[in-house]
Amino acid sequence: MTLLTGSYAAEDCQFLLQAVDVPMLSVEEKEQQLQKGGRHYSEILSAESAPSEQYLQLFHRLMQQYKAPMAQQIANLAAMVRDFKGAEVTIVSLARAGTPVGVMLTRALRYYYPECEVRHYSISIVRDKGIDTEALHYLKKQNISPDSILFVDGWTAKGVITRELKAAVYHWNQENPDFTLQDQLCVISDIGGTADLVATHEDYAIPSGILNSTVSGLISRSLLLPEISGFHQCAIYGHLAKDDLSNWFVDQISVLFGQLAPETIDLKPSNRAAQAKLMANYVARVMREHQVGDINKVKPGIAEATRVMLRRIPRLLIVKNKDSADVAHLLELALEKQVPVLEDATMPLNATALIANVV
Repeated sequence: MTLLTGSYAAEDCQFLLQAVDVPMLSVEEKEQQLQKGGRHYSEILSAESAPSEQYLQLFHRLMQQYKAPMAQQIANLAAMVRDFKGAEVTIVSLARAGTPVGVMLTRALRYYYPECEVRHYSISIVRDKGIDTEALHYLKKQNISPDSILFVDGWTAKGVITRELKAAVYHWNQENPDFTLQDQLCVISDIGGTADLVATHEDYAIPSGILNSTVSGLISRSLLLPEISGFHQCAIYGHLAKDDLSNWFVDQISVLFGQLAPETIDLKPSNRAAQAKLMANYVARVMREHQVGDINKVKPGIAEATRVMLRRIPRLLIVKNKDSADVAHLLELALEKQVPVLEDATMPLNATALIANVV
């Protein structure tokens, strides 16, 4: 079987996904279908276009600001993973936000710990539907030690995907006692306080989080179409090849590994519990203050707010400080889409977006 690599080299990433052609809806059409309740979000996609020149300038500005700290965070995570997993590591990133992080972590492990045998696969997990068990069965057949597998994502927010992952691993282990997996999740930014191996709890503009396919190997978010068997699915946005920054992005980070060394960081479980409580209280406050009846319409944190501004119909953008460089791209999108912006200096995060009611 030839595995999908998107625009990455095979040694950096192999996607356990199958490419399909699906109709591309407008953002408005997609929102209508989602809110009418007729179709799950994993069954529909909207088209992606190249980012504007102005938006790209904001991306490059964030890269200049954060590439060195991010390289340090990836190096720190590599040290944690080496201590946790030993000399055999199978990175299983959650497509697609986890994919570039998985690539960077794979490169860091190979750079700092050349004795490690490192593989990287990127697989699908879908809210309310679970993880791609066909992908897990594929891994089971590859003579990979189940203890070597580590799940990787970009960030947490409300903890929905973390809970989905842990529930899915529990059910998998019940049905596959000969290939039991550990359910730990590794992320860069754990603003939700739900991950296990964490570089920071800070809500900052992770540069890969402000673009779509052009920083994730030119693949779409994953699909789960009921009429197709095998791996979960994705679309390939080949028309954006000339705008693709996927390899440029990971190169910009990994070239810095030679200038720094992994550091030991101490993010205690008590920190995680406090962060989770902070997030839960904040989301409840937003729902109360803005009369939001569906928690799925509250998207806290810069990365999740960016997804709303790019791929959904936003009702409101809330930022902590309009002058912060971390939210400049969000303000640009809000201006472009005529979304009202509220500044709230008391919020514990840097940004939150609310999804509009369209039905």
